[in-house]
Formats: sequence, structure tokens, C-alpha cells
Amino acid sequence: MTDDEKKPLKQARIRKRADAIKPFRCKHTIAVLECPRDTINLGTVIRNVDALGVEKVYVVDPENHLPDDWEELRSRRAVHKTSASAVKWIFVKRFDSTSDCYAHLKQNGYRSVVTSPHQKNKKSLYLDEVDFTQYSKLAIWFGTEGSGITEEAVAKAELCVAIPMFGMIESLNLGTSSGIVLYEVTKQRRTYQSRFKRKNNQGRRQTPMPTVMPMTEDR
Repeated sequence: MTDDEKKPLKQARIRKRADAIKPFRCKHTIAVLECPRDTINLGTVIRNVDALGVEKVYVVDPENHLPDDWEELRSRRAVHKTSASAVKWIFVKRFDSTSDCYAHLKQNGYRSVVTSPHQKNKKSLYLDEVDFTQYSKLAIWFGTEGSGITEEAVAKAELCVAIPMFGMIESLNLGTSSGIVLYEVTKQRRTYQSRFKRKNNQGRRQTPMPTVMPMTEDR
């Protein structure tokens, strides 16, 4: 079979997969990366975002490490490889500052939660203590591995969440921590949207939607 003959089959498989996963995407859920400097880490987070059904990625990039043209970044081998091609399917928006990103989120009705432990003068909870379904539109913020989330992001957030840790080293790399946090967030929100059509427990579905795809699904 020639490449031209294979192309329609590949496109049909992509459409089938897109239709199959659509009901499982978490609506109005955004992962925000503040000041990422490593495109490999960026690719890993994008892979987590796609795999867990998060809707979008916002990137705060005040030092212009990333190009304005997202298509240009998608073509970079490091991002494409570490994201396992997920970068092709995820919507990404870049912002020049934390303030710009917050203003955009607020204008569109989003509430923000930051991932950061040990923050003084800020409500802080462990990951499994938070009800992530209380926000109809939610943005989850992640800081850099070196300096973490900024004070501005913490000050403007609803609360801080932390992953419980039991080792001598109380830290995880960005790829691991984003995967753990987004798994809990999407699990809760997917369960909620499977039962209700709208926020505040309104529009209960007569038959709950499935929350996971069957293991026998042809992928």
C-alpha cells in the first residue's frame, strides 16, 4: 500500500479516536505553566495534559524563551519528542506576564489554584482534601522546578495545593508533579460532568456518562 493510500486510513483512525475521547475531555480546565525554561519539561507536561483530558495549556513566558508562533515551537524536536506528539493536539496560549494571564482568566470566569507547599498567609490543602468540582472554570498553576510558583501567582490564587510526601526530599520534578495533580483534578471533574450537565449540581443526567473508556476500546 502506498503512502497516498495509507493517508485516508490514518485520517479515519484519527477521527475515530477524536470522537471516542471527546466525552471524556474535562471542560473548562486549564493547566498554566509559569515561567518554564526547559522545553523538555514543557513537552512532558503537555503529554500529561493530553493524556489526562485537560482542555488547554497556558504558558507565562516573560523572558520570551518560547516563540509567539506556537506552530514554530511544535516543530522543535525536543517538544515533539517528549510530548509523544501530544503537542499536535493541545491548544496552547502564551502570555508575557502572570498579570496578563490572570487578567485573561478572570475575564473569562476562571478561578485559579496554585501548586505550592508551605505558603504562609494563604489557605493551603493537600491534594486529596480539595473539591475541584466547586469551580465551574478552573486553572491549575505550576511553577518552575527551581524557584517554584511566584508570589504574585500565590497572592491571586484561591488556594494552594500540595502533594503529600513522606520522604526525606520534599520535591518532585515538574513532569511527575503535574501528572499527579492533574490526575486528581481530572478524575474529580470527569466524574462530576458525567452526572451533571451544568455547575451547582444542576441538569442531572438521567443516565450517568462513563468516566473511563473501556479497556477493550480499539485504539
